[in-house]
Parts: sequence; structure tokens; C-alpha cells
Amino acid sequence: MRTIARFLLLLVSALACVGQNAPAPALTIYNQDFAVVRQQVRLDLKAGVNTVRFDDTTAQLEPDSVVLRDPSGKRALQILEQNYQADPVSQQSLLELFAGKTIDFQVTHGDKIDVVQGRIMRPGSGMPRYPRVPQSQPCYQPAQTGCAPEEPLIEVGGKLQFGLPGRPLFPALPQDTNLKPVVDWILQADRGGPLDAELSYVTGGMTWEADYNVIAPTGGDMLDLVGWITVENRTGKTFENARIKLMAGDVSKIQPGAVYDRVVARSMAGVAGGFAGGPPVTEKAFDEYHLYTLQRPATLRDRETKQVEFVRAAGFRAKRIYVYDGGRIDPSRFQQQGNWEYMRMQRDFGTSGPEQTTKIMVMQEFKNSEQNHLDIPLPKGRLRFYRRDDDGALQFIGENTIDHTPRDETVRVYTGNAFDLAGSRRRTNFRSDQQQGWVDESFEIKVRNHKKEPVDITVTEHFYRGSGWDITSSSTKYDKKDSHTAEFPVTIPPDGEQTVIYSVHYSW
Repeated sequence: MRTIARFLLLLVSALACVGQNAPAPALTIYNQDFAVVRQQVRLDLKAGVNTVRFDDTTAQLEPDSVVLRDPSGKRALQILEQNYQADPVSQQSLLELFAGKTIDFQVTHGDKIDVVQGRIMRPGSGMPRYPRVPQSQPCYQPAQTGCAPEEPLIEVGGKLQFGLPGRPLFPALPQDTNLKPVVDWILQADRGGPLDAELSYVTGGMTWEADYNVIAPTGGDMLDLVGWITVENRTGKTFENARIKLMAGDVSKIQPGAVYDRVVARSMAGVAGGFAGGPPVTEKAFDEYHLYTLQRPATLRDRETKQVEFVRAAGFRAKRIYVYDGGRIDPSRFQQQGNWEYMRMQRDFGTSGPEQTTKIMVMQEFKNSEQNHLDIPLPKGRLRFYRRDDDGALQFIGENTIDHTPRDETVRVYTGNAFDLAGSRRRTNFRSDQQQGWVDESFEIKVRNHKKEPVDITVTEHFYRGSGWDITSSSTKYDKKDSHTAEFPVTIPPDGEQTVIYSVHYSW
């Protein structure tokens, strides 16, 4: 008996060690709502044709992306046929399964519970009924998409009604009913025996994004930065102790027709101290993109949002820039009004109103360089700015998004409009000769400073009337930035005003 007990103890220990040594799943997550999953599949094969059922995949697996192989390359393995069933049991699927049949519905009236019978004439769906929305798009937010879900149609007591009369009570299901997504394979093996195969596939429903919190002191422009990676799992599957990599860059991927709304939980963290040990995320170039690797395995549960700090920088310098762009057109304003023709006239011919008054934009600019204590490729994401007040409390002062930013590139983001700065712009002269192909016009631009210290403001003007333009006179020096833009830098004293007057000649 002691020998048997000792043998059983050794066997259990050996099985436990096998479970502990089993490779963890590996994920490469892209910030375009998809991921590549790699995991080990234990197969017990015979030589020839095998039938295998696998139920440990996600609910958004792309079946034609599946790769099943022997990672050692010693066994020949071929998928002769694959069947993917991604519609596990749900209320909607059961309504469709019992369409045309009569089932019980539990109806609650206060403290009283009744059971009524109803025949499912039409199971309904979450799909839109209006052609303006793609038929593959679920109708998650009718107010935004302009669609309406197709309601169930139930016959109760000889009368038809839209919607369920109560909580449906379905009959028992067969034992082979799928409770989660299933892949059925017919495999061809060159020889029999156990095989630890590697399964790889692309799945939707997983994404990541970067968030940056920038903190400024009470005075000055020496900033601290903490960057977070936020990973969201909506695949329908939990990944235990996964090895996670994040791919940053614009990877070409044909997206499915369905559009999903993402609700991402974010948090804000302060800056204090440095790393304890090595950084939690490392970065390296990969092909034409950048790959970020989480140094610790992490468990990603289904419908979970996880955050990991990936960059921390202290004492980098940012420059505050004020820009007055009085002739700028806001496309969103006209898009909301549906007045695209007026927007085109604004772009092509300018405005003929007596005066334009717009606010002066505040921009934050910094260089992602080693000299500026950054020097890590920054994946695109949201950049939030905070400043400490006189009491030392953090106050939010603006945010915007940045695109993928390589090393030694400059980041400039708009964070809001200045309260104590103002500008006005009016056209003072206009002449044109359409037959000869020329236009002359003049502008007067005023910028005012109500602060107690001098400020530098960049006055930006755009030129779209003709293929050729030339500033014939200007009260201020200017820089021609590109084929359609010129900048007039001015310095305004405290409680002062500066005026920029210029004339431009167009020809075509």
C-alpha cells in the first residue's frame, strides 16, 4: 500500500509539473482592434486522418488565419478541413433555434410571477433594418447610427406582439450544444503519437492604446511625463499569464464590416521617483514598426481593461506657443450644418464680412530626444497636461492626441485657447479681374495681450485663391512656411496691442 501511495504521489507531482511547465499563451496586440494569438495545443494523433475538436479559441477568431504546425518541424501536419462555430449559446441564438415553436415566458407582476406561453414567430436580432448602415454592423447605439434593431415577434393568446412578453424559459438542450466557440479539424498526420502543436491565429476584439500624463510645476516649462499602455480584451476568452507584445505603427489590415463601440477606462498617475528595477515595458524596432514587450506575464480576462506603465521621464522641456489663425476654417462647424458649399466658398474666396474675431490657440511643443530626457519612440495616444497650482494641487489644463512619433522628432499639440489674449482680422481691400486672372486683397490683423508680461504670438495666414501668390507689402516680417501658408511673428508688451497689415496679389 505504501508503494502504491508513493507511486500515486509521484504521479500527481509529475502531472503538476507538466501543468506548470506548459507554455503560456503569447499575444501580439495591435492598436487597430486585432491581435495575433499563439498557444500550445496538445494533440494525440494516429497516422492518417484524425478528427479533433478544440474549444479554447476566441469568439472573434478569423478562421482563414489559422496556422497549426509542429514547432519543431519534425512532424508533418495538414488541416484537411476546418469548421468554426463562433455562436455559443445566448438568448438570441436560442430564440433563433426555437423559431416557430412555443415556449414558456416568465412574467413578473410585482411580487407575483406568472408563466405564459408564446410562439416565436420571428426571433429578431441586433442587426439594423435601415440600408444606410452596413448589414454586418450591430445596432449598438441607434441614436448615433440611425438604425433600429429588429424586435422579436411573439404570438401570445392568439395575438401578435413586438418584444418578449417576459423572461424566456427554454427547453433543455442536447449535450453536444456548444457553450463556447469551437473549431473542428480533420487533420492528416504522417505518424501517430502525442504532439505539442503550435496554434496561431488572428482575432478581433483586442486592442491597446497609449495615454500620457504630463505634469508641469507651478511656474516654468520643465515637465514630467508618465506613459500608460491600456490593453482591452473583448475577445470572449481569458488569457492566463500571457506573454504580451504590443505592435505600434500603421499596419495594413482589412477590417471587418462590423463596427464596435469601445469603452476604455483610463486613470491618471502622478510622477514620483524612478523605476524599481528594470522598466516594465521594453521597446525595439521591428520591420517597419515598433514592438513593445511587457516584461512580466499578465492575465487578460475577457471584458477587462488592463494598464501598465511603459515610459517615465523627468525634467524634459516643452515650449508654449501662441498661434492666432484668424482665417482658419473649422470644417466640423459646416459639416454639422451640412453646408459644404458655403465651406467651399470660404476656402476658395475668403469671407466678405467686416471683421473676424477668433481666439488665440495655445500649443505645447517638445522634442522627443535624448537631450530632452525622452528618446523613446512614442506610440500614438492621448496626451494630457496638468499644472500644479499655488497649493501644489494638480489642475487639468488641456489634452490632445499625438501620432506615432519617432526619436528626434518634434511634438506639437493644441491644448486650448488663451483667456487673456485676443485677436481680430478684417479685410480692408479687395479687387479682382477674373478675365485677366488676378486678385488683390489686403488685411488688417490685431492681436492684444492682457497679461502682465510680454508674449510672443505667431499670426498665421493661408493663401488659397490662386496657384500663385505674392505678398506685395507687409508691416511685419514674415516667414513663408509652405506653398499656402505664411507666419508673422510678433511680440506684444503687457497690456499692449500689435497690428499686422499686409497685401497679397494672386495670379493664375
